Amino acid sequence: MSYEPNILGDYLRARRELVTPEQVGIPVLGVRRVPGLRREEVAMLSGISAEYYLRLEQGRDRRPSTQVLEAIARVLRLDDSSYLLGLVADRPSRRPSGRLSGRRTRPRRESLPASTERFIAELPLPAFAEGRYLDVLAANPLATAISPRLVVGGNRLRDVFLDEAEQDLFSDGERAAAALLAGFRRSVGNRVDDPRVVELVGELSLASPAFRRLWARHDVAERTGATVLLSHPVVGELRLDREKLSVSGTDGIMLVVYHAQPGSESAERLALLGSMVADTTARVGSGVSASTAHDVSHRT
Repeated sequence: MSYEPNILGDYLRARRELVTPEQVGIPVLGVRRVPGLRREEVAMLSGISAEYYLRLEQGRDRRPSTQVLEAIARVLRLDDSSYLLGLVADRPSRRPSGRLSGRRTRPRRESLPASTERFIAELPLPAFAEGRYLDVLAANPLATAISPRLVVGGNRLRDVFLDEAEQDLFSDGERAAAALLAGFRRSVGNRVDDPRVVELVGELSLASPAFRRLWARHDVAERTGATVLLSHPVVGELRLDREKLSVSGTDGIMLVVYHAQPGSESAERLALLGSMVADTTARVGSGVSASTAHDVSHRT
């Protein structure tokens, strides 16, 4: 017997529990036994029957109309309904055995264009490429000097949830982890049974209580830039702008670049870190390996 994940129902339930009655103008009388809104309250405010909404959460109806989903999105106070709409988009069909149809059962290996890889290596700023699953596909020495975890083969979710040194790098490690996880949800969309997604979510669910708690919220956000405050072990506090740019011709690969406000103390510290990397490069004479950049980031 095959099992079909109820991703729409799981998402609706999680988001419903995060909306308070006060936020939607419902007076609270007596003790409420459930967090957030009741199913019948979401149904009433969305203009649909309670029975139909129950069918959606239970996975007995997986093809609601766009109008219904848009109405529910407004009640659940979603800033963007595109992720919710994407949950009912066509997904790969299953064979009777429960396996995905088609010849390929493993995700295609993500490939970074050679020109982008060369561009990252030549940039005078910390830069790396992250794939759809937040795997590090390329990183220049200055990025690795910012964080030794920024090396090819690393994974940003594993870094922020399982590595204490990476968590200590951010001024607010949990907020950074939550934002990264929300971007991951947006990136994988409704492909929750993708083998790579199953592998990552399973591993992190077992190893990290924080991951389990944040994953259950079903937060979704675009993978966009932000200002980050880092506590670097060598040069001290860095306030950096982080840009995330889509790499054309790829499926979800992003170019990530850190830069500082010109003339700021952070710019001076970033320049110092760059000079340390350049000095190491000059001494080894043939480029800085990931392990050498790791050593730079831990100088005292």
